[in-house]
Amino acid sequence: MKKLVLLVLILVFGVSSAQNDAKRASQYNLENKTAIQGYDPVGYFSQGKAVKGKKGISASYQGVIYNFSSGENKNAFLKNPSKYEPQYGGWCAYAMGSAGEKVEINPETFKITDGKLFLFYNAFFNNTLKSWNKDEVNLKTQADDNWKKIYK
Repeated sequence: MKKLVLLVLILVFGVSSAQNDAKRASQYNLENKTAIQGYDPVGYFSQGKAVKGKKGISASYQGVIYNFSSGENKNAFLKNPSKYEPQYGGWCAYAMGSAGEKVEINPETFKITDGKLFLFYNAFFNNTLKSWNKDEVNLKTQADDNWKKIYK
């Protein structure tokens, strides 16, 4: 009887986990289930710049695939994924704050504030990082609130 209960619990947890991963992935900014257009999330912190990851050095975390430029970066990520994941599912932080919208990003336009990675749209003469910097405190508060509404 104990084995049956344990098996049922494992199945329930597995199904629940898979559903949560699928929900999470559906809200994140992904291309073929890969975040940040294949850029290395750890590189922003360790190298201070956007570094393209390699498909051969990747890891999946809660339904989202991340590519890394080195095994060391992959290991650092796996030790503490929440430290390196971009805010707001990898969508443009400015758009999330100003309008509560999911807008594509340019992975080379970013900012690290309070140990968190924020990504921004930057195309067609519109670099939203500049607008973010003008009112970062208010935009961040609003973006946090908007993301909670989107990603419940």
